[in-house]
Amino acid sequence: FAETTQADKPASETLVTQLYGSLNDTQKAVICFPWDHGLRQEVDNNWHITKQPIRDVLNKDQQDLVRKIFDGLHSDEYKTEVWRQFDQDNKGDGGFPSASIGLFGTPGSGKFEFVLTGRHCTRRCDGDSDAGVAFGGPIFYGHAAKSFNESPQHEGNAYWYQAKRANEVFAALDGKQREKALVTRIRKELGSETVELSGKTTGLSGIPLSDLTADQKELFKKVLADLLKPFRKADADEAMKLLEASGLDTLHMAFSKQSDLGEDQVWDNWQIEGPSAIWIFRGAPHVHCWAHIRDKA
Repeated sequence: FAETTQADKPASETLVTQLYGSLNDTQKAVICFPWDHGLRQEVDNNWHITKQPIRDVLNKDQQDLVRKIFDGLHSDEYKTEVWRQFDQDNKGDGGFPSASIGLFGTPGSGKFEFVLTGRHCTRRCDGDSDAGVAFGGPIFYGHAAKSFNESPQHEGNAYWYQAKRANEVFAALDGKQREKALVTRIRKELGSETVELSGKTTGLSGIPLSDLTADQKELFKKVLADLLKPFRKADADEAMKLLEASGLDTLHMAFSKQSDLGEDQVWDNWQIEGPSAIWIFRGAPHVHCWAHIRDKA
């Protein structure tokens, strides 16, 4: 039999509408909120958007729909790794049923968003209800593969490949460029404050893309491609479109001297920031990634 691909399945938005239609009033009271509720754009590394996990709110068929929604938000190429990460990181809490969800607005109204949270996970699905916002808002992904404190090689980490690619950019920089790119520390992790956008094109941490040569810029574009690799094509394409619209040359790339595991100058912590975009990769003691991309801050 031919393998089922993302293109063969209903869109996650379609499944969200199906899920919403299956909810009774008791369930809606727990997981449904107005579109403009403050929780909708929250993000964190380990949290639950509602106090009750889906295993305590939804029946088995509804939980299966949530699985399919989450599955559909990721690329066919990388979803196996996403599931491996999620299952490993949430095993102690009971696996996928320990996740929690929030539904904001009403399907068909033009304003509707699904948010799933858990350890090392904040994902969204909004069918472009919020125009000019990649992924429906800020997202989080991460992994503690073999232990809380990973080795410098990050064996088994689902996302360390992204840092390896970023370090190829650093390796290609000359001495003066490295001085600009290397900073004392990247942005601190402070929940939703972590992904606040500055609106600035200058004065950001690190080296601006405009200071890179053509070859170095091509390496940088490979970093962006690797960052977007886990996500479904529609979301990856929208994110790239918004980054290009704001101007790739306004993006800055910074590598942190702090928490260099093994002191090997393979930088574990780094970030990309522009006026309306932030993507933070914190690799020590294990991987935390924060992303927020909009058309304007």
